[in-house]
Amino acid sequence: MSYTTIEYEVIEKGVGLLSLNRPDVYNAVSHKMMEELDEFWRERLYDLDTKVIILKGNGDKGFCAGLDMKETMEMAPKMNTQEFYRFQARLARINLAMRRAPQPIITAVHGAAAGQGFSFVLASDIRVISPDARFCAAYINIGLGGADMSCSYFLPRMIGSGRAYEFMYTGQFMSSEEAVNLGLVSKMVDREKLLDTAKEYAAILMSKNHFGLRLTKEAININIDAGGLEAALNMEDRNQVMLGMTLFQQGK
Repeated sequence: MSYTTIEYEVIEKGVGLLSLNRPDVYNAVSHKMMEELDEFWRERLYDLDTKVIILKGNGDKGFCAGLDMKETMEMAPKMNTQEFYRFQARLARINLAMRRAPQPIITAVHGAAAGQGFSFVLASDIRVISPDARFCAAYINIGLGGADMSCSYFLPRMIGSGRAYEFMYTGQFMSSEEAVNLGLVSKMVDREKLLDTAKEYAAILMSKNHFGLRLTKEAININIDAGGLEAALNMEDRNQVMLGMTLFQQGK
């Protein structure tokens, strides 16, 4: 599929680079970008050739400013309740699609990641940022609730409920230093090293058992919400037996 609001290329065997490509408007998510991201992540669900995906935002202004509010304010009055709900649900489920994608997602963030842009970061697996990166659960700042686009699910699990509540209630920006100190990100590097660092992480992951990476992501997704230790162990045991038997069979 050819895209207009995103770019995608295979930068080396098994590693794909996805770029949000509306740099003039801070890579804000338009209706067209929503459709293209929806299609992109659906294709990755059954893509056995791609093992790791790097996500970044094009341009110097920032990673992603969230929803394109100018376009939304023009479209919203023309929608009835059911149409608006469909739009909301489809937009939000891009984040679910990122978690369902079997490939680990490494996100490289510069500048602002706000609203849905922040949620893209939260839905990723490894986060690399530059010192100018900053994050905002901006939904509360436009008259909506601060719990939106999966933020209320991911953020408390990643940084603890106390600070998560603060950011979701106030809509204030989290600085790069706070993101590092709260354990939200893996590494902070100079802006010019951002993509190279993401590629270094990708190279590490590419050296691992690719089926093992897929099952690890699956186990993380399930065990975050596991009913208890036994349920978590059952998932881990199943995966390890599958992987172990695969290795033994390959060795014969």
